[in-house]
Amino acid sequence: MLIAGIDIGSGTTKAVLVDGDGMVRGRGLVRTKADFEKVTHEALAAATSDAAAAPGDVAYVATTGLGRYAVPFRDIQITDLTCGARGAATLFPATHYVLDIGAQCSRAIKLRDGGKVKEFHMNEKCAAGSGGFLERAAKYLEVGLAEVGALSLGAGRPQPISSVCAVLAESEIINHVSEGVGVENILRGIHNSLADRALSLLKRVGLDGEVTLIGGVALQAGMVAALRDKLGVPVNVPDAPQLTTALGAALLGLQRFRKLAAARAA
Repeated sequence: MLIAGIDIGSGTTKAVLVDGDGMVRGRGLVRTKADFEKVTHEALAAATSDAAAAPGDVAYVATTGLGRYAVPFRDIQITDLTCGARGAATLFPATHYVLDIGAQCSRAIKLRDGGKVKEFHMNEKCAAGSGGFLERAAKYLEVGLAEVGALSLGAGRPQPISSVCAVLAESEIINHVSEGVGVENILRGIHNSLADRALSLLKRVGLDGEVTLIGGVALQAGMVAALRDKLGVPVNVPDAPQLTTALGAALLGLQRFRKLAAARAA
């Protein structure tokens, strides 16, 4: 028996399979496309293949993310805030603050005991505070997204990106390039800018302890370094940070599945 947690994000769709003990058995990740149902099937197929399982082995499906309502075969849908919090708290039980930097927005979450959401704030007004801005900047600078983190770590003189508007921030990048500024210094400037925005969000939820960073941007070493420099508190990074919310969905799905099974048995 397997329980699936599927996170349909704006950039990628992730699936995590857990067994009846909550242990991860399979993972899948694909680029999100306009057909949410189709892309969800693709992510789930990748996860079942990774688990050496068959589709029939999946007993319950929990969806989360922006496309969570568009999956007709789901058993339950759960908000991504709730799932991200649960996944982070499972991986790092001592943490009470979660920073989720996704393709579309950034979110600071304060947790109650047990991994439940107590308070949160989001940066939704402009793409300059999200991972999507990093993707566009990497394309403009003609570097692969996988290279961004390592390049950023090599910066000797990071250049500030001060604009809160993505359009104006892109103009700053263009100016830096025209002045001959090295790519690594521009990228670290972008990471520092994201870290500034993250600190502002975390202060709004009362930051006073370690933070767990989740979301695809956490794969970039330069971003992690910028946050550790800026926040002044320990920053935890899961082994697969982009899958944390899907993990939380799977674990919450398992919890619901157990309750249903107990009610049927009563």
